[in-house]
Amino acid sequence: MNVMNGNGSIPTPAHSASEFLAYEAECRSALKPLLTGLLDTAESAGWNRRTVASTLMFLAAQQISAETSAPS
Repeated sequence: MNVMNGNGSIPTPAHSASEFLAYEAECRSALKPLLTGLLDTAESAGWNRRTVASTLMFLAAQQISAETSAPS
């Protein structure tokens, strides 16, 4: 994964979703550098890091809520 050049590519999982703990840990490892970069960028733009993190949690929950309430 090359986050420094702005590519933001995310590797495919090596574990299946049924291997929940390993799958989740792998996902955290894959997304952590991207999240750190986003937080750093927002903070550099003048946003409070805590506010950005809270907003990202809100937006993530909103995405999940929208997916579960969308008609199939």
